[in-house]
Amino acid sequence: MDDTDAWAGLLRVHAALVPLLDRELQSACNLPLTWYDVLLELNSAPERRLSMGELGLLAVVSRSRVSRVVDQLAAEGLVAREANPEDRRSAYATITDAGRKRLREAAPVYLAGIKRHYTDHLGGDAAIVARGLERVLAAFESS
Repeated sequence: MDDTDAWAGLLRVHAALVPLLDRELQSACNLPLTWYDVLLELNSAPERRLSMGELGLLAVVSRSRVSRVVDQLAAEGLVAREANPEDRRSAYATITDAGRKRLREAAPVYLAGIKRHYTDHLGGDAAIVARGLERVLAAFESS
């Protein structure tokens, strides 16, 4: 194996599994994976809210797409947009009670999909893969 094999494998797994998990979530819960990801990040955040900039850094969707996804979630009543009183140019996204309910309903489908399509195939290597990826992220974040 050369240095690019792990990278190429990560890209191929991502390309295969993201659309599959998206289809499963949409079919079972009528919730796109991008929506699930934004709801998950908001639910995990302090006060269950993030600035749009913070959400753009944390969510898997592109920074340019975050605002559009938040608008879609707000139209469904799953997220509320709040003005930032300290900076009128920025806004916060906050998960609503309805958004938390949808997230809880979708979580079993999401987690089962990850297990069935990803971690079950890694066996005992799942923790090793997770630690390796955490080191890569830590190096990126510290640079």
